[in-house]
Amino acid sequence: MRKTLVGAGAAAAVTLIAALRFGGAVDDTVLPGIPSPGALTEWTLPSLTMLATVLGVLTVGLTVTAAFLLPGDGRSVAPHGWVLLRRSTWPALLWAATSLALVVFTVSDVLGVPVDRLGRASVLSFGFSVSQGQALMLQAALALAVAIGSRAGLSRGAAAVTAGLAVIAGLPPAFTGHSSGAGNHQIAVSSLTLHIVAASLWVGGLAGLLLVRRHRRFAETAARYSRLALGCFVATAISGLVNAAVRLGDLPALWTSRYGALVLLKAVALLAVGAIGAAHRARTLPALRDGRPWAFVRLAAGELVVLGAAVGLAVALTRSPTPVPETAVEPDPLVELLGFDQPGPPTAARLLGDPLPDMFLLTVVAAGIFVYLAGVRRMRRAGHPWPASRTASWVGGQLLLGAITGLGVAKYAYVLFSVHMVQHMVLSMVVPILLVGGAPVTLALRALRRPADPQVRGAREWLLLALHSRTARVLSHPLVALAIYVTSLYGLYLGGLLGTLMRYHLGHLAMLTHFVLAGYLLFWVLIGTDPGRRRIHPAMLVVVHFLAMVAHAFFGFVLLQSTTVIAADWYTAVHPPWASSLLDDQHLGASLAWAFGELPAAAILLLLVRQWIRTDEREQARLDRAADRAAAAGEDDELARYNAFLADAAADARDAHKS
Repeated sequence: MRKTLVGAGAAAAVTLIAALRFGGAVDDTVLPGIPSPGALTEWTLPSLTMLATVLGVLTVGLTVTAAFLLPGDGRSVAPHGWVLLRRSTWPALLWAATSLALVVFTVSDVLGVPVDRLGRASVLSFGFSVSQGQALMLQAALALAVAIGSRAGLSRGAAAVTAGLAVIAGLPPAFTGHSSGAGNHQIAVSSLTLHIVAASLWVGGLAGLLLVRRHRRFAETAARYSRLALGCFVATAISGLVNAAVRLGDLPALWTSRYGALVLLKAVALLAVGAIGAAHRARTLPALRDGRPWAFVRLAAGELVVLGAAVGLAVALTRSPTPVPETAVEPDPLVELLGFDQPGPPTAARLLGDPLPDMFLLTVVAAGIFVYLAGVRRMRRAGHPWPASRTASWVGGQLLLGAITGLGVAKYAYVLFSVHMVQHMVLSMVVPILLVGGAPVTLALRALRRPADPQVRGAREWLLLALHSRTARVLSHPLVALAIYVTSLYGLYLGGLLGTLMRYHLGHLAMLTHFVLAGYLLFWVLIGTDPGRRRIHPAMLVVVHFLAMVAHAFFGFVLLQSTTVIAADWYTAVHPPWASSLLDDQHLGASLAWAFGELPAAAILLLLVRQWIRTDEREQARLDRAADRAAAAGEDDELARYNAFLADAAADARDAHKS
């Protein structure tokens, strides 16, 4: 295995050097008047970038394999998993150190100053004040947290948290590289993020798998990894294609530019690895089950070497000049701020026909529909019916989510507060109601298969653990769900957060995601049918819903009466010349928010009243059955005993009063 890792590293290094030379990422020519950081920075920066990438991928692979792929030992990881967690400590620490070193060499590259001439103040200022430096500092902190988590204990839950942190730690630089400088950074950044996650799980998982090749249940572990690798291959291919299209600009650049040639080489490597993966599924996995592991190990070692070369190409692409420059000759400040040209006056055609897709949200919608329909298909194949109304509700919610965040309305939500408020209302009320109506948790628990090995936690087992956790019990309390919903509403607009979140793609994406999740939690508590939520009498839920309606109406009233522009710095910078004044547009948004919530609120109220009536009917039916059983047995029923108790209590009270 050590030889395989060395071979993969050598392939990555050789490919990186050749690709940097070919792509023009390193140029020894010093042009007059243009500062140069020197050859040391030009070569060390991409080398450190590749080292950080390799260490991050290895850390992800070791932690994910320990937490999710290997069988456990009750609530603890198995011995092989414990070994992998311990082995991940040093790659994580080196990853953190490499990220800190990257801060220094990135400053040198940006300022055009050799490393030995940099001052401490410049490095510290870059690390804590500039987005590129902040991303690297955050990555170093997350990698350090992974190193600590790998030594924190033997719990499988803690191992899962550590693996999640490792995956997240690879993402911060994605928001400050080539893709963040693209014109359409909404789809460029999200596609790169998806690409990094999928590739890290794929390559790292393979490395982790080979490290446990002597495990007695290696065949089952390899089969689980194979299913993960197939999904990662598809995600890597699609996201890489989308990101390359953004950076290339047009199709001819694929064969007329050196950047395009590197993209083609990376695509060839991807196809080669895909072919190896197909061979795994067709031939070597059956050989593993028959007790012949070496065929799989040899093929996987070759696959890891090819993936190493692909990593070298990927790092070289991040340093190579692209056909579409990151910075235009005469940059438009609005395009740099928004990621797209300012839209014209809104029309139905522009709101619905001028899309602004986001790769992350598109992936959520596509995966959500595909996985749900696959679950319904599995249920029907097993002979278990699934209501078509639930399927329609889920699919409708996903399509509405994709439409409100990916069509032209998403562009206007960036520049007009009123349209943003409509988007907010749809995402926090209509979409969650439809998604809750699909009962996805119930479908998942019925459709997901239990692993053959009881020590393996599959998706169903992790879902059950989450549903029965203390966190889920706290969040499913109606008052907690209401507090999250109302606090996020008031805190975002009256707490000064909106302008900050709108300015950054990650912040904007987090805001939209929070709208859906906060709304889903509230309506899941109110009208959900999935297991895991608290069983509370509908009368109490009606009160909670009424409080939510009052809070929503009062919020609209406050905005209508406000004379202060919310997120004034943002909306002043992007305000279209054809639009009404900022305050008038804000009042329009407040009116829409006030009116928009009436129909969904009325629908939820009707559902709660119907549940209340049905609950009373079921309780009355239960009492009637108990009375019938008592009459048949010649005994008093529960109601009769209760009435007798009240009569005795009243008689005792009268006697006490007379005495």
